[in-house]
Amino acid sequence: MTVHFIGAGPGAPDLITVRGLNLIKAAPVVLYAGSLVPEGVINQADEAATVVDTAPMHLDEIIGLMKEADDRGEDIARVHSGDPSLYGAIAEQMRRLDDLGITYDVTPGVPAFAAAAAALQTELTLPDVSQTVILTRTAVRATAMPEGEDLATLGGSCATLAVHLSVNNLARVIRDLVPHYGEDCPVVVAYRVSWPDEAFITGTLADIRPKVKAAGFTRTALILVGQVLGNATFRDSRLYDEAHHHVLRPRK
Repeated sequence: MTVHFIGAGPGAPDLITVRGLNLIKAAPVVLYAGSLVPEGVINQADEAATVVDTAPMHLDEIIGLMKEADDRGEDIARVHSGDPSLYGAIAEQMRRLDDLGITYDVTPGVPAFAAAAAALQTELTLPDVSQTVILTRTAVRATAMPEGEDLATLGGSCATLAVHLSVNNLARVIRDLVPHYGEDCPVVVAYRVSWPDEAFITGTLADIRPKVKAAGFTRTALILVGQVLGNATFRDSRLYDEAHHHVLRPRK
């Protein structure tokens, strides 16, 4: 018996990996976070499968279901939104499974920041503009941020930022970043990326907040910050430069 942790992707049912979808189709038990995992993915489960929305459940209840399935010798597809390695809360589940001697594996999924960049038709790393992407969040009601990981500190890098779970904390995000990025720095707030009601609000650190407030976005929104989101001037990368030689393209 194995618990398969599966990243369902950002929302569109066809953005799940082939491996993840096949595991869901084959699993006799499917546990999923109903608030974020699309029905189109869960509907691929076998008609005879036990399918449970774990959104209203706490950790002990979820682990209890896993233990019951293990006692029956039934595999579980444990489906999370996006990629489970990022704010997926899978580490605490795996720790409990280790204690119980239950085996598990992890299948990655498309993260929201990657889906947003694709929808925006942009790279998050551009030569001479930004070669670093920082994935982070701010603390509202959730777990506190470790020392040194606050936006005021991370902003000193001026890297491209993908700020998760923080649209309700947008005022603080702006306050912490303006000293580093400037008020004219481009910002995109991506709402429910790849879902049917997907929306993007573009602006700058100076004007993005009233736009987001007017749109009424209070959850499931990603904040992207950085010069790569604007009409940044950048040079071509060396990868395809005629003068750049490497083992697959020797000097002529």
